Amino acid sequence: MKAVEIKPNVYWVGGIDWNLRNFHGYITPRGSTYNAYLILDEKITLIDTVKHYLYDEMKTRISSVIDPQEIDVVVSNHVEMDHSGSLPKILDIIPDATLVTSSHGQRGLKKHYDENWNFNVVNAGDSLSIGKRKLDFIPIPMVHWPDSMVTYSKQDKILFTNDAFGQHIATTERFDDQLDWGILKEESAKYYANIVLPYGGQVQKALTGLSDLDFDTIAPSHGIIWRHHLKDIISLYHHWSKNETKPYAVIAYDTMWGSTKKLAYAFASGLEEGGMNVRIRNIQHTPFSNIITDILEAKVIAIGSPTLNNTMLPTVGGFLTYLKGLRPKDRIGFVFGSYGWGGQAVKLIENMIDGLSWDFPEESMNINFVPSEKDLEKAKNKGISIAKNSKNY
Repeated sequence: MKAVEIKPNVYWVGGIDWNLRNFHGYITPRGSTYNAYLILDEKITLIDTVKHYLYDEMKTRISSVIDPQEIDVVVSNHVEMDHSGSLPKILDIIPDATLVTSSHGQRGLKKHYDENWNFNVVNAGDSLSIGKRKLDFIPIPMVHWPDSMVTYSKQDKILFTNDAFGQHIATTERFDDQLDWGILKEESAKYYANIVLPYGGQVQKALTGLSDLDFDTIAPSHGIIWRHHLKDIISLYHHWSKNETKPYAVIAYDTMWGSTKKLAYAFASGLEEGGMNVRIRNIQHTPFSNIITDILEAKVIAIGSPTLNNTMLPTVGGFLTYLKGLRPKDRIGFVFGSYGWGGQAVKLIENMIDGLSWDFPEESMNINFVPSEKDLEKAKNKGISIAKNSKNY
């Protein structure tokens, strides 16, 4: 467990979470890393820490380079405990160290840990000389917390971006050119969709604010370090943050006795006949975070549920709560379902997604018991119509 030098006298000293499978509702089959960075200069500086149970791993990596007690400055780019969780332990052995954070960061850290650390609160335009280097601090509020900021080392041409540009992936490879781009793109999309998606406007502001900086490395706090695919990942963030879509549909549904499933597949066949690709996801069998990743660039989103006890299935209700929090906007929507006697599910789904600025060019379908061939043909025709007219929305 040694440090990895990413630039002269700049080291990765983070922890690898091989067994992480759920990150507060986000399914992480590839695990994750919590990245911390050590800069050797006149003032030895640690940028971010790791989740509390990986403190010993971080300390061991730091110790492969220097005695951790020699650290003079700790920068906290973000309060969330996967990055601040080891602050109490590291600051316990360096009680005189300066803790650099934003004003929101200071408030959050005091709330989390109730400690009177040696805070240095920084704002937009502030910098800190640590010797040969000067660290600049750029607030990126709501990407994805109010306290979020980027630390920039002009001399090293590195942006330390915390949660921006991250991915949940556990690996001993540290750089983007050491892993397959397809995997990195997939994990970056999943990360953006499930964490950053609601904050597209703030991402646009952050990208504009960072565009004039001279850098050739992005060092996030999860996953690999970007040095080869910089233009690719920045281009994707521009694309995603503008809510740009592609001409495909996602159908997310659950079913009791198969009737809602029949409607889902009939609607899908119409979309396909109309020239649109389709991804069908049974909510009961597919993690929410995977469906949201599909939805990230989808032009059409269809949601279906039968009625159970005067409401929708709990799986669909849970998914809609997750979806509404991430707020994908300006899509084409379609709602469908089946019922025995109540029939409330379709209307409840419509109410839950109200406010997301979706267009609904076709009326929802709510079928009593088992859909007839005529019902299935109607669902198919709605799919054909939406696919053929999707460019108008």
